[in-house]
Amino acid sequence: MTQTPARPFVELDDRYRHSTADACLPQDLLSDEVAQRRETGYDVDDVVRAANATDPEDRAALLSLVDGMRDSARLPGWEYEEPETLDDIRASVAPASAVAHDRVVHADKVHAAWLGRIAGCNLGKPVEAGDHWTPQRIRDYLELTHSYPLTDYFVALDPMPEGFEFRDNWPETTRGHVNGSARDDDIDYTVLGLHLLETHGRRLRPEHVGKAWVELFPLRQIFTAERAAYVNLSNGLRVPQVARFRNPYREWIGAQIRGDVFGYVNPGDPWAAAELAYQDASLSHTANGVYGEMWAAALVASAFTASGAAEAVDASLTVVPPCSRLHEAISHVIRLRAEEATWESALAEIHSAYGRYSWVHTINNAAAVTAALLWSEGDFTNAVGKVVMSGWDTDSNGATVGSVAGVLAGTAALPAHLIEPLHNRTRSALFGFDNSVISDLSARTVHFAQTG
Repeated sequence: MTQTPARPFVELDDRYRHSTADACLPQDLLSDEVAQRRETGYDVDDVVRAANATDPEDRAALLSLVDGMRDSARLPGWEYEEPETLDDIRASVAPASAVAHDRVVHADKVHAAWLGRIAGCNLGKPVEAGDHWTPQRIRDYLELTHSYPLTDYFVALDPMPEGFEFRDNWPETTRGHVNGSARDDDIDYTVLGLHLLETHGRRLRPEHVGKAWVELFPLRQIFTAERAAYVNLSNGLRVPQVARFRNPYREWIGAQIRGDVFGYVNPGDPWAAAELAYQDASLSHTANGVYGEMWAAALVASAFTASGAAEAVDASLTVVPPCSRLHEAISHVIRLRAEEATWESALAEIHSAYGRYSWVHTINNAAAVTAALLWSEGDFTNAVGKVVMSGWDTDSNGATVGSVAGVLAGTAALPAHLIEPLHNRTRSALFGFDNSVISDLSARTVHFAQTG
């Protein structure tokens, strides 16, 4: 179901080029909403013409153009069906049945998931810049430092060679410098998810999530769709408009990074995990953005009872609407594995097929996660190394793969060189949660799963 435009698009003026994706900037909202509308089959050429004739510093005019895209018409030929309410999503899928989990090993697997998620996140943090750190650039750097394939934290050269530039977190996340986990939103949201469950139980609703965000998160420590939703909450908007108003990032990866904890507390039950994830995701996301969190939660939940990554992936796909773009992408990767493609050739095909999306979109990153798991050969280090070498949102994907591979492996199979430098603690931007003890987070998660 590949969509091709019937005619060339009108291009936005270069004055609207940016790399910030900031919901507080009208120029970003305009250009990113144009991209979002076009990705979902809408005709916004007239808006683009109007924008090209408008002063990019005219805030009111740009916001009016953004708001006007709500009335844009979908072009003929759109073949996808992407339901948005939980009832409609449930009606479109046939979720895998719940499987009884082994309560004896559950605590160990949850602990491994927390450790794996945090280690995988830190592994990917120095190269979290998908427009710069492409798979080829990552490989070039690893070969330069004699560390290809990636099996350990990145080596930091001093000075860095021309053409290579780590993110500013590198003094905390490169080999020999990891001393406890660095702060990251991929970790913050997992900690917050646990807090939300402990506070509201399984009756969690989007409104609970929104209240926690504005109370516990600094605005500038959350990004893209979450920042847009935060602004909307602060301006008094309510669900479901919080996710829809001036939020061109509503199908990006922000929700997908928030789903793991709902899998931790629903071992073997992908739909129960996905239902809880929907309550979290629907505050800030729609369609594939929501499916991404539901899928990630189901993937983690399924890993507790699966024989391996392939079985977990198959079960997780059953919660994703079958005529959606996310289902199409994950199914594509599964087919490549069945056809015995190499991981390198599969990755090249994934980048070719889904590279048109932002490097922090749900669909392309989910495909990279799926590939890393399916080609991991059951090895934790192989899995997280492959997904970071895949480029795009490297820390988010490292976290998701680390979580799933951690569940599959258990603590005894986690590599000491990635885990021990964490020193059982993680930083956090959440008020009151900085320097959280990882083993305590794990124990609280198990307690909720058994009693909540």
